[in-house]
Amino acid sequence: MKSLIEDIKTGNYKNVYLLYGEEEYLKQFYRDKLCKALIPEDDSMNISRFSGKGTSEAEIIDLGQTMPFFADKRVVLVEDSGYFKSASPQIADYVTDLPEYLVLLFVESEVDKRNKLYKNVTKTGRAVEFKKQDEKTLAKWVAGIFAKDGKKITQKDMEFFLMQTGTDMSNILNEAQKLMDYTMGREIITHEDIEEVTSGQVTNQIFDMIRAVSEKQQKKALDLYYDLLALKEPPMRILFLLARQYQQMLLAKTLLGQGYDQQQIAKKMGMQSFIVRNYCNYSRKYSIEELRQAVEDFVDAEEQVKTGRLTDRLSVELLIVKYSQMG
Repeated sequence: MKSLIEDIKTGNYKNVYLLYGEEEYLKQFYRDKLCKALIPEDDSMNISRFSGKGTSEAEIIDLGQTMPFFADKRVVLVEDSGYFKSASPQIADYVTDLPEYLVLLFVESEVDKRNKLYKNVTKTGRAVEFKKQDEKTLAKWVAGIFAKDGKKITQKDMEFFLMQTGTDMSNILNEAQKLMDYTMGREIITHEDIEEVTSGQVTNQIFDMIRAVSEKQQKKALDLYYDLLALKEPPMRILFLLARQYQQMLLAKTLLGQGYDQQQIAKKMGMQSFIVRNYCNYSRKYSIEELRQAVEDFVDAEEQVKTGRLTDRLSVELLIVKYSQMG
């Protein structure tokens, strides 16, 4: 990413760029930043856009061979073409010898690094991967957004905010803006503000349900389940999410038993450390055998629903009742 920022800053552009990876917000942000740096916003003559699989290689090459109209650069933007997952011989050869005036910009979700086009782009241009950002990066980014609006937030409340929003940067930005609007005229953003404003995610409500189950608060756990049903959340999705959370607790507890610390577990599980901390805390309420049994029970419940022996709604309810029974 630093090399891409440097290109924009210095105006020394490559002839071909590939922006790829999971983080959609960053891909779109730098796509737009690069396009604006190369072509004035009111110049529609010197930028062409293609989107989706089935885009014609020949058409892209023809446009690339067209000189810019009263400008220094022509930009051809190609998004989600699938060229980096399948054979695209014409484009793969073309990127090795592009006209000086042309910037060919690919924005892709999936990339095979063994692909000939990918290899040629890395040789002659610049390939930039945008991964999901870690918690420190996200917290710093959000703190910067709040600071520009004159807001302050504690580290603990920042963690809570990110747990409510998830890691998708577009969603984080949207929720941050809502929070700044809600706290207009005040400097400090509080836990209560976050609770009041952020919509949260179903997975966070599942976390709350697991905490209630592990603390043997059966009524609260069932109330949370009925709330999710009232929000039209399908029981089978709730079952899937519950099963996944218990699988993650089992993995966290296993790694703890092997001597790994929280940061190491987070790296192994590919998760933010404060989320892993929750898994570790919840897993302490159970033995390894209990967690293994829970995972088996979830698999069995899914099978019973599929074979018609249980309704989907009842299957989840029975599991919540079983694991929230008073000790």
